[in-house]
Amino acid sequence: MTENPIIKIRDLHFSYGGPPILEDIQLDIEAKEFVGMVGPNGSGKTTLLKIILGLLDPDKGSVEVLSKPANQAVKNIGYMPQLTPFSRDFPISVEETVLMGRLGKTSRIGLFSKEDKGLAAKSMEAVEILDLKKRSIGSLSGGQLQRVLIARALTCNPEIMILDEPTANVDMKVEKDIFDLLKKLNEKITIIVVTHDIGFISKYITKVACLNRNLICHPTSELTGETIEELYGTHVHMVHHHHEGENRH
Repeated sequence: MTENPIIKIRDLHFSYGGPPILEDIQLDIEAKEFVGMVGPNGSGKTTLLKIILGLLDPDKGSVEVLSKPANQAVKNIGYMPQLTPFSRDFPISVEETVLMGRLGKTSRIGLFSKEDKGLAAKSMEAVEILDLKKRSIGSLSGGQLQRVLIARALTCNPEIMILDEPTANVDMKVEKDIFDLLKKLNEKITIIVVTHDIGFISKYITKVACLNRNLICHPTSELTGETIEELYGTHVHMVHHHHEGENRH
């Protein structure tokens, strides 16, 4: 445990009024770490993210984010929730979707300032979708849509980004592109990503947080298929994808 982690969790317990969901969680995340969070369905991953975001209060224990209580730091966190199905006919453009990341930062809902629009443009440029800004989100491919949602999380100018299954339902080529992008963003931003595909992302992340009610952290160098299987069975994909020689399109 280090002195000044960017996220500091001690003795955390949480339940929804029934059996414990999280027990005795201890976690330090340093500035500019890239943390992969894994665990079986129902293991408490999304619950822990909501606690870090200040959306849920623990039953016991302490959570500090950027040296503040979690609910005071939320404006400094970019969050990309799991992609849920939505109407592809919804009449909203890429730029309008990205600007939604400024809600809560800007003074009045729907009236975005020049600064807001500038930050949205900068975010779209960072994820290489600025040329798509007038396109309807319904016309995008899965990979393009994921980039839009990452740009939306970026527009709040975050110190921390939390992404819940950012590459669910995309192919391996798109998955690699998205993690290459996240690695680039990680030069300036701390990143926490929930994933099942730990074998593939092991070359990107600095630490793995294995969650199944309790939490065990491993430096990436210690991670093996046997470690994961011993802890959590075979729900985690230890497949090492091969992308050598592929070009970006």
